Amino acid sequence: MLRQQVALRPLSRGLTKRGAASTLPITARRTFISRRAGRPSSRPVELDVQGLSQKAKDYHRNRQVFLWSGAIAGVVSFIYTAYKLKRELEKPVKLDSSLPSTDPLTNSNVAERKVVVHDEEGREIVPTGNSTVPAFPRTIDLPSFTSPLEAPAETAADPLTPPLSLGAATTEYTLVGLGLRTVTFVGIQVYVVGYYVATADIAALQSALVKTVDPIATALVPGERDQLRGRLLDPVEGDKLWDELLTKGIPARSAFRVIPVRDTDFHHLRDGFVRAIQARSTDLSGGQAAADDTFGEAMRDFRAIFNRGRVPKRKELLLVRDGKGKLAVAYDDGKKGRQLIGVVEDERVSRTLWLNYLAGKKVASEPARKSIVEGIMEFVERPVGTVAAQVV
Repeated sequence: MLRQQVALRPLSRGLTKRGAASTLPITARRTFISRRAGRPSSRPVELDVQGLSQKAKDYHRNRQVFLWSGAIAGVVSFIYTAYKLKRELEKPVKLDSSLPSTDPLTNSNVAERKVVVHDEEGREIVPTGNSTVPAFPRTIDLPSFTSPLEAPAETAADPLTPPLSLGAATTEYTLVGLGLRTVTFVGIQVYVVGYYVATADIAALQSALVKTVDPIATALVPGERDQLRGRLLDPVEGDKLWDELLTKGIPARSAFRVIPVRDTDFHHLRDGFVRAIQARSTDLSGGQAAADDTFGEAMRDFRAIFNRGRVPKRKELLLVRDGKGKLAVAYDDGKKGRQLIGVVEDERVSRTLWLNYLAGKKVASEPARKSIVEGIMEFVERPVGTVAAQVV
């Protein structure tokens, strides 16, 4: 039975409502959830001391690993933050026009502007983005090359003949754009090339480009600049436009500055130039230049200029085009300064070589071509004649 009656016993302290002593039955209940009296176990307690010790070791080891990981992560994040702050502080400031953003002459593509910084000597330089050749000067002073142009080409090209002396008068050239030339599908870097235009001749180039869009304008607004940019980047239109300008002698004086980023030689550079000239020679305005004996003789003179030895990295090679289209090649080995090494009289040679960088379906350096086009955009956004004083 789950329920048992227990003997009655008097309540010594309990009182009824009437104050008389009474007796009450006390009932003990046992249910299925009631706690049973436990019996002491006779089995011994088994403790895995080694397992507990191993767990403790694992806990402390994981705790130390976690703490060290947090400490290392904190140090790394501190160093990274300091590095980023340092880079931001050292980041050159983009120099732009002081015109308000709402002014129609303000360049809408500010991100493409060239950045000008100063080196340790205070000269203005433009970063190239390459670690071997980190910067190009914003301006360079070059001889006119007028007197040396009269020297025979075969004498100037002889490696045993001392380089031709340069004239005393110099002309300032301003950087328009630059870029890196790469070859093969893996993008092997060869050299950094920059396009310079004589500062005094920029106004003529600026005026000619503006008039191709609007014959009566002196500067182009954003929509017109986009139209000109599209023409310059178009393989057909750009080639036609630059060919017409160069044929007319616009700009009159310009130069390409080539700085190798790896050790090379004159023959390697010559082969690249010759292939580019031959690929475009049949497209020159005026007929079959490839079959022209005069043009063939000029190409032989051009090849002879490069019959020389090595060109170490960071050494300067200059290709300079004068007002008549004559090509002068100068080289600076780092010891004697810029030395004229040869001249080609036929203007078609320099024109095809220039087109190899400025326009067409396939150019020597696409980054250089795009940078040059953006430099042109900076020219045409300002009134004609004011570019020479602008901050690039």
